[in-house]
Amino acid sequence: MCDEDTERDAAEYLKSKLSRREFNTLAAGGAVMMALPGIVGAVEVTGNEVNVTTPDGVADCFFVHPSKGKHPGVIIWPDIRGLRPAFRMMATRLAESGYAVLCVNHFYRSAKAPVVAEGESFGDPKVRARIMPYYQATATTATNLIDAKAFVTFLDAQKPVDVTRKIGTTGYCMGGPIVLRTAAAVPDRIGAGATFHGGGLVTDQPDSPHLLIPEMDAEFLIAIAENDDKKSPGVKEVLRDNYEVAGLDAEIEVYEGTLHGWCPPDSQVYDKVQAERAWSRLLALFDRTLGSSVRYS
Repeated sequence: MCDEDTERDAAEYLKSKLSRREFNTLAAGGAVMMALPGIVGAVEVTGNEVNVTTPDGVADCFFVHPSKGKHPGVIIWPDIRGLRPAFRMMATRLAESGYAVLCVNHFYRSAKAPVVAEGESFGDPKVRARIMPYYQATATTATNLIDAKAFVTFLDAQKPVDVTRKIGTTGYCMGGPIVLRTAAAVPDRIGAGATFHGGGLVTDQPDSPHLLIPEMDAEFLIAIAENDDKKSPGVKEVLRDNYEVAGLDAEIEVYEGTLHGWCPPDSQVYDKVQAERAWSRLLALFDRTLGSSVRYS
């Protein structure tokens, strides 16, 4: 999960890559949005802001899907900076590959998206002080299970969603543990899960997300940042062992040279090459387990 250690790692990385002027500009104004590569054979998509009713309130989300036909559903859980243009871009890109994608504001109990404004940086202690209470109100097993069921119910009620196919789910940073909880909350609907630089997948607490693996029926992709692995090198082995015991397929890999947060295109430590490799593995997972609807359109 993003914390002060993560911010220090990012600052050291930027200092090694940028001039002092470039570093100061980024530190003051946040990362610049990077353009994602186009998709060969991308389908036309339609995207809208939607409100999803849950037992705890109304979640403002972004729903984007191919403009024609029915398609496998996907839930995206953003990182600690929440639903914002970078994640709308990522959701749209996934929809262009043939999926009906719901990108959620998991902080809806506390605030509407965006919770980090353009020009703000999570490296700013004042920004972190504002966001951390939102995180604490969201990152619990109880709230995650409630939301997972509500978002799956929403997707299954949408005309562009093919309910005969399983749903996929992805999560970044704090969204990683929520992916595991989602797969366990609705095992009959979740057929694939993917986490990217997910924090807190394995803890010493009785509600550690990895303890839910026996309750899942999904294939997984777990992409780990190199600096996260160096801090907690045993996590990957615990996950491998637990998926093996449960009889579930899981691709678990440390992505060389990456820092926590390397996947979103607005991250200060965005690594385009490794992010694209992780994206290709995600598409392979979803095609295998959910089926890309593009080939059937």
